[in-house]
Amino acid sequence: MEIREKPTGIAAAAILAAALGLLMLAGSHLLAEYSAIGKAWVHNWGKAWMPGAEGIGPYSGKETLSLMVWLGSWFLLHMAFRRKNIPLTFAGVLFLLGIGLATTLLWPPVTEAILHFLRGGH
Repeated sequence: MEIREKPTGIAAAAILAAALGLLMLAGSHLLAEYSAIGKAWVHNWGKAWMPGAEGIGPYSGKETLSLMVWLGSWFLLHMAFRRKNIPLTFAGVLFLLGIGLATTLLWPPVTEAILHFLRGGH
């Protein structure tokens, strides 16, 4: 019986897609906190399909957008990398950097500083 190794690209695609989904969560959080229009736009994504989204607020849209980016990027990256050998160390480092950036962007002091800068504060 012959054992065939699968290309590592499928694992790299899954790892990188998770990081992209988390970065979308951070990005949609910043957008929702930036303005009332941004908050409404993000919230509308959740209200489009999630029962009870009105009671959850824009969080429903943040999760919806994050889910869409995660699954969409997983599909696209899987199709692009499925026959390639991607170094998993490289994908893992990118994953950790993405999670670190997403976590930092969601940390209230950083979020407030970014929003202050974007709103023209000095």
